[in-house]
Amino acid sequence: MLTSLLRVISLLLPALIPSWRFFKTVAPSPRVEYRVIAGPGALDWCEDRPRPQDISVPTILWRMLWNPDWNEQLFLVSCAERMIEEPSQHSLDEILTRVARLLPVGEGLLQIRLVFISRDGEALVKSVEYESEPVPLSRIKGRAA
Repeated sequence: MLTSLLRVISLLLPALIPSWRFFKTVAPSPRVEYRVIAGPGALDWCEDRPRPQDISVPTILWRMLWNPDWNEQLFLVSCAERMIEEPSQHSLDEILTRVARLLPVGEGLLQIRLVFISRDGEALVKSVEYESEPVPLSRIKGRAA
């Protein structure tokens, strides 16, 4: 009985007190940028879901309990990392669908790119690692509906 209780506790502890040793390396994660080409809502390259500069303490506390937007952002980062390592249509479709969902326009061509930002001394260097072909927004929004 005691050994099974200890076994259950040993399985629960990593979930309650996470270890950061599961990272093989610490590297910059890709950021998703998009642009809308042609159409009434044409946009130049913009960062998808930019992080706010300041967050209030109550907002921080609330986000510790409920933050579905951040979970979706983590999913996008996972898809972007997969696109860099091993590109797949599924990952590209997931990124395009989630970016298109937040756009106020429904016409034009949507294009995404994945960029890494690294430090070179004091300067920030942006390198584009992947750039998609332009896709009609109507096709993406129709698929997501």
